[in-house]
Amino acid sequence: MDRQARKLPSFLGVGPPRTGTTWLHETLAGHANLPVANKEIHFFDRCYELGFDWYAGNFDQKSSLVTGEICPTYFASAAARERIAQLTPRPRILCTFRDPVVRVFSLYKIKRAYGDIACDFRDALKRDPELMESSRYAHHLSEWYRIFGRDNVMAAFYEDFAKDRQAYLDRIVDFLGIPRFQLEERHEEKVHSSDESAIPRSLALTRLGSNVAGWLKARHLGNVVEAVKRSSLMGVFVGGNDRIPPLPKDQALALRAEMRPEIESLEQLVGRDLSGWKAPLAA
Repeated sequence: MDRQARKLPSFLGVGPPRTGTTWLHETLAGHANLPVANKEIHFFDRCYELGFDWYAGNFDQKSSLVTGEICPTYFASAAARERIAQLTPRPRILCTFRDPVVRVFSLYKIKRAYGDIACDFRDALKRDPELMESSRYAHHLSEWYRIFGRDNVMAAFYEDFAKDRQAYLDRIVDFLGIPRFQLEERHEEKVHSSDESAIPRSLALTRLGSNVAGWLKARHLGNVVEAVKRSSLMGVFVGGNDRIPPLPKDQALALRAEMRPEIESLEQLVGRDLSGWKAPLAA
């Protein structure tokens, strides 16, 4: 099938991770033509070699809904930006932002719980480039603007989500071209928090589970992975050991100072006061 004849996304939610992207995916399900089996396809940054036929196979080609994808790892990927730009027509881009210190520690906890990281937070910042690279909000947003144009890129903020989820959603769907709809009660609840994240009882078993999950997703079997996540089997692969301790105050203050220039650049870029991101974290 010719690429132009395929039903490909007219919008992409590109993250970064831990900014409410899973909530958004689950909320838009049934109102947009999202991937049928895999929540996060990772086509443009990790699976590009699988080709556009594989990519198009993730979407219902007969759906009349607006087609889109939400994959938070695209945000900090220069390769993903350039590849997405080759889509015809170019999609609308949604970037979601959250206090960068809170977000980066939340991402660390998820990675630790899923076996991607096996060290404490201080060492993880040195060993895992994604943690800090995905925190370069202004730098990467500027690149999305440059490639796609400001009119085609929206910046949304977690503070607005926390304050009024319906208003937050309305603004997003208006931008993406999806008809407005009323949130269900389940979408008003706290979801997908990293607060209870725990160190795996067996790093080898957790990593095996992640590898199997990746194998299944590459074969459009992500629905099997999601079913396991909702079942008691999830406890076999994830957690089982001590809860990951909270972020030490001295590390939080150091990150605040390190991230301040990037925060202030983002303030200028989007015209928004982000003073709360520069204040000490609440105890």
